[in-house]
Amino acid sequence: MKAEEKKTIGRILLGAGLVFAGISHLTFARKEFVAQVPDWVPLEKDDTVVYSGVAEIAMGSALVYGGKHKNVIGKIAALFFTAVFPGNISQYTHHRKAFGLDTDKKRFARLFFQPILVWLALKTTE
Repeated sequence: MKAEEKKTIGRILLGAGLVFAGISHLTFARKEFVAQVPDWVPLEKDDTVVYSGVAEIAMGSALVYGGKHKNVIGKIAALFFTAVFPGNISQYTHHRKAFGLDTDKKRFARLFFQPILVWLALKTTE
């Protein structure tokens, strides 16, 4: 498989994952996402979850589609993954249970996943 094909597959999988995550923000996992919103965010926690879910659906759809602006969309997705990282830190520091992350060890390990998402967003859209 050629490098470009691998990037395309990675981009589509990342986009599909974002669409799925966005839908889950708006439906079945809403409570878990609310648990991740840091207390210092100046919006209602549920509103923050809804807005981020809509953004994920839009970004994911754009990544799946690709098109000539995929590089820009990849950078936006990388910025988004960076912007929501404080939520993961908040979940860890406040010992909030969500998504099966019921120990500090699991919540801490999850922190290392976010940089991988940033890298994937950039690498699959270059």
